[in-house]
Amino acid sequence: MEKYLAGFDIGGTKCAVILGKSVADSAPQIIAKERFATNDHPEPAECLLYMCKLLQKLLLECQIDKSLIHALGISCGGPLDPYAGVIQSPPNLPGWDDVHAVELVENTLQIKTLLENDANACALAEWRYGAGRGTENMVFLTFGTGLGAGIIVNGRLLQGACGMAGECGHIRLADDGPTGYGKAGSFEGFCSGGGIAQLGRQKAGEALQANKPLAWCRSYEDLANVSAKTIAEAADNGDKTAQEVYAESGRKLGYGLSVLMDILNPERIVIGSVFARSEHLLRPAMEEVIRHEALPQCAQSCQVVPAALGEAIGDIASLAIAGAYLP
Repeated sequence: MEKYLAGFDIGGTKCAVILGKSVADSAPQIIAKERFATNDHPEPAECLLYMCKLLQKLLLECQIDKSLIHALGISCGGPLDPYAGVIQSPPNLPGWDDVHAVELVENTLQIKTLLENDANACALAEWRYGAGRGTENMVFLTFGTGLGAGIIVNGRLLQGACGMAGECGHIRLADDGPTGYGKAGSFEGFCSGGGIAQLGRQKAGEALQANKPLAWCRSYEDLANVSAKTIAEAADNGDKTAQEVYAESGRKLGYGLSVLMDILNPERIVIGSVFARSEHLLRPAMEEVIRHEALPQCAQSCQVVPAALGEAIGDIASLAIAGAYLP
């Protein structure tokens, strides 16, 4: 009998409801999905109930009986408690305070439901179906808007005592620097899209003060438009200052990865989003630091690779939560 999976992907900007089919030795096949702006349903219970209705709509359209859904996975930014199924005030979801998401969804749909933070969900997806496939010990880093991690140890997702394992973005790498995770100089501050933008604005501001504007930021009004993407484009066009911004992020990435390598001794570290798009700008400085900072045995036994699932990872991640509990 075919086994179907369902997923809810809850983000600060958009939410998605995904219906998929389990496929042996491969990523779930996405059969149908619906997206909507999170702000369309800002009240948590209203949003979750709307997602339940969308799933029922997809099942009806695809002529799939609800009893064939093995499990439903909810992927959401933390903090959250995966054991109790409670979302606990994520910074990108104002008002989502102490939301008993699993209880609400299970009571509405009578489908086994599991909650996991988005970094862990993406780690499961890359481990089972993407760049981490075949490993027993793997770390996944988001390197997107922020920096979170999902950790696989001896073939199992590491959740920790209260479900907060993997929050490596909070580690401080310098006494000062771009702010991420509420902490100046943090791993997230240096290694996230927002952090790279902060580094770029600082460099551009210094150039403007010296009356030497950069091609990618010619005035103080342009500072607001500086982003990781615009800096990467300038770096690819040969701009030395933009290249140095990415080199600085790469160096700090090397320090952070060295800590993870020495503590966790993974076979593979899989990195998404900004790293996957701009690996060539980050890797040289990253590798130089790792050569000096990480234990040689740990560094030699660990590959650092870009995520493989691309833009589909968010959809597959919620299904991976459900799929992880397939017999």
